Amino acid sequence: MSGSQCCENPPAPSSGGESGDLHQIASLNSYVSGNPDSKIAVLLVSDVFGYGAPKLRKLADKVASAGYYVGPAVDFAKPVIQALKEKGITKIGAAGFCWGAKVVVDLAKDTDLQVAALLHPSFVTLDDIKGVKVPIAILGAEIDQRSPPEVVKQFEEALEAKPEVDQFVKIYPGVTHGWTVRYKDEDEVAVKCALEAHQDLLDWFGKCLKH
Repeated sequence: MSGSQCCENPPAPSSGGESGDLHQIASLNSYVSGNPDSKIAVLLVSDVFGYGAPKLRKLADKVASAGYYVGPAVDFAKPVIQALKEKGITKIGAAGFCWGAKVVVDLAKDTDLQVAALLHPSFVTLDDIKGVKVPIAILGAEIDQRSPPEVVKQFEEALEAKPEVDQFVKIYPGVTHGWTVRYKDEDEVAVKCALEAHQDLLDWFGKCLKH
């Protein structure tokens, strides 16, 4: 069950204006953005508020503008990965937000993905991290009941014990759980850190998917 921080600052439904469209992939409703002819795809697995959250869609558009084909908020990812491969996708990355990070870390225990990222993760355990087989980034908040900095540090230490797995771990000061997709526009610190995290995510995918 999601904790209180997971449900704080709920987003208003999207009012449109995004670059992408709604599609079904492997029978799942998804928001899809980017060039459909791209051979590289990124899955964004949402937090509890789903793919209608406007800031998540804006982030999807931002990732897509870097050259990826993006479909966020898929609840059952393996059929989606298979469907993307059948479309000719050759490299796939995934980012999970809050409880979506649990989906992504489970995918990262296999080689279906080329790269993974966990943003303010919930329900992720140390054993999950120890089982990761692909490059992984963990972006944590300083003020987080679900994955506080000391837990993120344990995740980092577990990854450092796996030199065969490339990793990037960062804790963003002054922000709370969910800040990357549910920040308040009037909160200058949260906006700055969200944009910084978005760029770190793009840089991570660029490093692992485009080289």
